[in-house]
Amino acid sequence: MRVSTAMLYDLGVGSIHRQTSSLLHTQQQVATGRRILAPSDDPVAAARALEVTQSKEINAQYSENQGNAKAALGLEESQLTSVGDLIQYVRQRAVQAGNTVLSDADRRAIAADLRNQFGQLLGVANATDGSGQYLFSGYQGSNKPFSGSVEGGVAYAGDDGQRLLQVSASRQMAVSDSGNDAFMRIRNGNGTFATAASAGNTGSGIIDAGNVTNPAAATRHDYTINFSVAGGVTTYTVVDQSTTPAPTTVVPSTTYTSGAAISFDGISLTITGAPANGDSFTVAPSTSQSLFATVANLITALESSVGVAGGATRLSNNINQALTNLDQAQENILTLRAAIGSRQVELDALSDMGDDLDLQYADTLSRLQDVDYAEAISRLTREQTYLEAAQKSFLRVSGLSLFNYV
Repeated sequence: MRVSTAMLYDLGVGSIHRQTSSLLHTQQQVATGRRILAPSDDPVAAARALEVTQSKEINAQYSENQGNAKAALGLEESQLTSVGDLIQYVRQRAVQAGNTVLSDADRRAIAADLRNQFGQLLGVANATDGSGQYLFSGYQGSNKPFSGSVEGGVAYAGDDGQRLLQVSASRQMAVSDSGNDAFMRIRNGNGTFATAASAGNTGSGIIDAGNVTNPAAATRHDYTINFSVAGGVTTYTVVDQSTTPAPTTVVPSTTYTSGAAISFDGISLTITGAPANGDSFTVAPSTSQSLFATVANLITALESSVGVAGGATRLSNNINQALTNLDQAQENILTLRAAIGSRQVELDALSDMGDDLDLQYADTLSRLQDVDYAEAISRLTREQTYLEAAQKSFLRVSGLSLFNYV
């Protein structure tokens, strides 16, 4: 085969170009720290690196959601702590108002203070987050959840929804609680039944909250405890108002002893003081009563005069009822805070898992993409040598001519 001068030049230049290209590629690998500069460098590793990168970015989004969830739960927990402190303050004022040495004016002053606390409670219940969304309105974040007054009552304009955030691939976490759960759906009385003195009582009988002694026997019926006084002896009967076709007497006429337990149908309660003839007390299944209603009822009771017949006893019964309902509200708030704390603990665990996953993804990407500097630098030196050799050999070959021998 005839070897022309043009062929020699083409082969020499092509070799130099190839060596230069390899050298530049290796230089770029060393400069960027990446082994794969284009998918064609390692198609399998490039595809795997893309999958891992996507998983890493999704994990980063979950971590961001976890941070947002922690912030939302922390804000809600702070507001519920304020509600708990407010309930405790109202309870202290209620106990203070029960002091018999206080005058009507003193109790009205306490009621005025409680009106301010009522307004503060309404403000906390209508608290918003940093984006202007109401905390306790369920899904209706843009709707003000609570409105009303002591006299007119408070209405809830939200719903029962809990806003959720995706905090892991398999976990959606509630980052809010509805206003119904926090403020409205609170069991009154002792949580099973509620006791009350009839408004027309004239004696000094005061009823306690009672308790369940035998859950299996508790009927959750409506009962009336009726008192009679004859010949200086006070007796009572207990009538089940829920039986059909007519009410049934479950405790026949029994001599009354102040402070002695009155037990029937799996429940027990005590009445102290001296009920008058015709006085009565009711026992009814617990229902939902809002915290606002509990505070409003207490305010109304404190603003009423005790100078009327039975007024002092009525006040004592109302205060005892308020204290019992406040305790139920406090228990409800503590239950919500415990649930929030449980979610916060779970978020901490998910955050730790996310950090571990992030490290694993980073390690996998490093093995797939990162250059081995020792190997790359060794290859760079070798390719520099190859390029220099190609350049020198090209010079030698291109300088060959028969004229050199003439």
